[in-house]
Formats: sequence, C-alpha cells, structure tokens
Amino acid sequence: MMTPRRIAVLAAAGVAVIALALWVSARRASEGEPSADSEPLALPGLRAALNSVSEVRIVKGDGTRTTLKKGATDWSVAERGFPADSSLVRKFLIDLSDLQVVEQKTSDPASYAELGVDDVSSPKSGGTLVELIEPASTVRLIIGKPSGARSSFVRLASAKQSLLVTPQLIPEADPRRWLQTSVIDLPESRVKEVLVHPATGPSYTVTRASAQQANFTVPQVPKGRELMDPGAADPVASALAGLTLEDVRKAPATKPAPAPEHATFHTFDGLTLDVTGSKDGDRRFLALHAVADAKATQAEAERIDSRWDGREVEVLGYKYDTFFRPLDQLLKALPEKPKTKAVKHAGHRALKLGTGASSASQ
Repeated sequence: MMTPRRIAVLAAAGVAVIALALWVSARRASEGEPSADSEPLALPGLRAALNSVSEVRIVKGDGTRTTLKKGATDWSVAERGFPADSSLVRKFLIDLSDLQVVEQKTSDPASYAELGVDDVSSPKSGGTLVELIEPASTVRLIIGKPSGARSSFVRLASAKQSLLVTPQLIPEADPRRWLQTSVIDLPESRVKEVLVHPATGPSYTVTRASAQQANFTVPQVPKGRELMDPGAADPVASALAGLTLEDVRKAPATKPAPAPEHATFHTFDGLTLDVTGSKDGDRRFLALHAVADAKATQAEAERIDSRWDGREVEVLGYKYDTFFRPLDQLLKALPEKPKTKAVKHAGHRALKLGTGASSASQ
C-alpha cells in the first residue's frame, strides 16, 4: 500500500535522478563532449586542439592548393605572401571540429570515387584533402561530394571507413578565395581632385572647389561639348571608396605593353594617392602608392605603402575602367553632322535619273 510518506520518498528520488542527469549533461557540454543523444564527432579531438593548429593545407587532385599559415595574431595565404581573411579560416576550423557523423558509408576503395573520397593523388579525384598541422600531429581528412543541402561525404586519409557528416563542407583550394579582400576605402567626401591619364584620348582633371560642392567638374571639356550629366565625373572621384581585390601578385619587373594608365587622387586633408593600371591579357591590375602632403596624413600614407609596396591587386574590369575612363565617355554624344550640299545634290540627281528611266520603260 502506497502511504503518503512512501510517495514523498519516491518523488524526492525522482527529482534527484533528474537533477543528476541534468548535471551530467551540463558537464559534458562544458567539456566539449557530445551528449548521449547527439551524433559522434568525426574529429573528436579537434575541438580541444583548435588553438594549436598552426597550418592548414587544402589540396585538390588537379594540383590546385592553398596553404594557410598562422601568425602571431592572424593567418596568411602562403601562395600569395598576403594576409588571409582570418574570420574565414576560423569558421572553417570550427566547422571541421563540429563535424558530426550521420552515417557510416563504404569501406571499399573501389567505391570511394562515387563519394569523392578517393585519394587526391589522381587528377581525376573529385575530393579535396585538408591537412591540419599541429606541433605533435597532423590530421588528414578527404572531403568528398556534398549530399543534399546539409551533409558531405568524408574519409580520414588513414582510414578505410568513409562517413556521411554534417554540417556540409565545400572547401576552397584556390588561394584567391582565402585572401583578405579589402584594399582601401577612400570616400568621395575626402577627394578634392583626380588627375586622369587614360590609355586613349587626352588627360583631364576631375575637381571641385570644396567638400560641400555636390558634383565634380572637368575643366578640360572641349568647347562646344558638355558632360553627360552633372554627376558624370563623380564615379571617378569615388573609385577608391570600398575598393576590393580579386587577387594579388608581386609587381612584375617590366610592365606589359601598352604603357600603363595612371590616376592621381588628391584629398582635402593632404593625402596623395597614385594609382597605376596595367592589363595582362583579360586581367586588370592596379598598383598603389601614397604620399603625405600634410602631417595629419603621414601615418596613413605609410600604412598604405607598407601594405602595397611591390604588389599589384587584380580588380574586376568594370572597376578598373572607372579609374581610367576616356574623357569622351563622360561627355554627351556629338550631334550627327548634316549632309553636305554635294551629297544632297548627288542624291537628287540619282532620284531624277531613276525617275527618267522608269518613264522610258513605260
């Protein structure tokens, strides 16, 4: 018979069991261990070792590769000798440490290619090898094809068993995808004038008298011509605002022909920025050099030069064209010239002859 005392004892015991379960779950979570009802981790030791990873290598079978190296504070892309977007690297490492095993897949090497987890020594391999270098060990994981929208196939290079894991990972082996893309951000509000030397046509100046002036003017507009609209020259002045790169390279010893295009930006607060453009096939490159014309901009000029000296940044074609647009492209089109009297006379004579021939045939 259940007495009130016995019911109270059982209730107290139930509360204790629940409290213990909650404590164990919380402790597992704080220690980075998966709970009993979660999927096991594909790389169980990585969470605790994330800060000790000093290098990440990403390699595809076709030879494309990226080497990310950890510095004192940030990461760099070794193939470019240039800073990496450290936030992308950290997210990638966290995603790797969070990989959960959804299902075990094939252990047959003959079936690896179907999942993209075959060895990347073959140019035909569809997978990507990711190597995580730690002082005492190296983790080598082949990331294969995606499965659905949330999962991927993977295999530890040293293991036969392939796995279906989540979250989905599509690693980039192209060094360009890891670069820190910000080049410079010089807002139009600081720009006083720009001297433009395009590849074709005359040089010209985009200028304004004060920062309060709404639009830039072009003193070299030929007589009888006018700007396409009042703000036609403004994009030239804002070309350095939020400039980003597609790629970066060491400046070549000799510039490719034809002669480089050039633009010089002067700010109201005493900064001069020289921008030199060059074309290499269908690629477009810019080189930057800064000079301080006032003490207030000395540190800024030095910072710009320390980053870009000896380097060129690749930019999209439309962005490149904004810097060096020929003057004629800023102007309204010329009206069509009227036909000359000689042309009109020839036309009337042809019409008259044609009418006479038509009458004769009748």
